[in-house]
Amino acid sequence: MSEKLNNLILDLNTITDDARDAFGNLTGDQLNWKPSEKGWSVAQCLNHLILTNEQFYPEMDKLASGTRKNSFFENYSPFTGFFGRFLIKAVTEGSKPASAPSKKIVPPSDLPADIVDRYCAHQEEMIEKLKLTGGTDWEKTIVTSPFMPIMTYSLADANKVLVEHSKRHINQAKRVTQADGFPTA
Repeated sequence: MSEKLNNLILDLNTITDDARDAFGNLTGDQLNWKPSEKGWSVAQCLNHLILTNEQFYPEMDKLASGTRKNSFFENYSPFTGFFGRFLIKAVTEGSKPASAPSKKIVPPSDLPADIVDRYCAHQEEMIEKLKLTGGTDWEKTIVTSPFMPIMTYSLADANKVLVEHSKRHINQAKRVTQADGFPTA
């Protein structure tokens, strides 16, 4: 495995451990409590990460099988670097909140109390899929956003987005547990 892949896996394992430590002992009521009508609960933050990451599974499966090739547009889009930098900045903690780019990744309000376990299992599944793509050149492999087909970015940038997006929503979920009115066990 490459050093980049090892570092990505380390980051994802750290995020998983952080989520398990922060939310693993919460009740279903605590996991689904929302700080406001429009705010997301801890469970919604975790479910959103699962739903978002799963949108990339088809591309990861193609990479793992060796059948994935850049499209003409992916090879020649003049916007690839711009969109990569834009997305990284957009999902990094401290950036302005944004709406989810698709209804497919907006989680429902009431989720089962096993959401923390499902999130941790999802992270393990992501890591296994990433290991299977280990020989892929992250800079030369260009992916298209499953949400906006005009947006292309390198796999290296996609992996940075994966980590930063996860950190952002885990921290958002932590803030929910610290909000006034959060139910005690």
